[in-house]
Amino acid sequence: MTAINVSYYPGCSLHGTAREYADSTEAISKELGVELKELEGWSCCGASSGHITNDVLAFALPARNVLVADKAGMNMVVPCAACYQRLKVADKELRTGKQIEGIIDGFQGNFKIKHLTDFIWDDVGEKALRAKMVKSLKGLSPVCYYGCLITRPPKVTDVKCPDDPQTIDNILKALGADVKNWSFKTDCCGAGHVLTLPGVAYRLIQKLLDMTEEAGADCIVTGCPMCQSNLDSWQKEISRESGRQYNIPVFYFTELMGLSFGNKSVDKWLSRHTVDPRPLLKQRGLI
Repeated sequence: MTAINVSYYPGCSLHGTAREYADSTEAISKELGVELKELEGWSCCGASSGHITNDVLAFALPARNVLVADKAGMNMVVPCAACYQRLKVADKELRTGKQIEGIIDGFQGNFKIKHLTDFIWDDVGEKALRAKMVKSLKGLSPVCYYGCLITRPPKVTDVKCPDDPQTIDNILKALGADVKNWSFKTDCCGAGHVLTLPGVAYRLIQKLLDMTEEAGADCIVTGCPMCQSNLDSWQKEISRESGRQYNIPVFYFTELMGLSFGNKSVDKWLSRHTVDPRPLLKQRGLI
């Protein structure tokens, strides 16, 4: 297998609350012959608050990282949906000539920014995934959840089907999972409103949990740290407030790839989840 070298922007979440996403991303990349070259001196993209604080800051924070990637001269892979969104926005603005004199200038643009889901399916490919599979995900029935930021707005993300993305679906199908169709794969989970307007966020999260069950799925699979955190961490609170019991595992797609590839660190990743997904996997004969 020919090695693929790419710049890698992990973002803040993968160094903290989404550590299992970082670890599983690095593990499956190594298995697939992908060399993730972490962007030298990367800094926060400002996704949490830059865009509501100051317009110049909202551009300068991600643009700085885009310029570092530009100098590295390789396509850049981004696993966090919020980081991906801010970096793509800055990339688009730089390509139209936007600058901050003396701070943000000298952009060449001889590279592309890709979300990890698109990179795995489009650049690594189905053949490589199947070649690494030692355990089929047969018996697992997930719905794939992309959230708001991986695909929209299409003028920023360049995604062909922003309302019906397929990359996570295709990855899991290639590894044997019985992926269920549903119409909520890009609905909002409430994002940061879970802290500022929890009542609003709880309703959005509960809707997604209800629609997961209605689709006949036994779990949710995502590629966004905020989405995973919201859907995984608040089920007990929503169960208490609604009177309905929710216990739906929420995986990162990279964790299930690692499981299929036979990676020995899977249990360590899954132990960090609020809703323990291991009983489901045991029930399905996958661990």
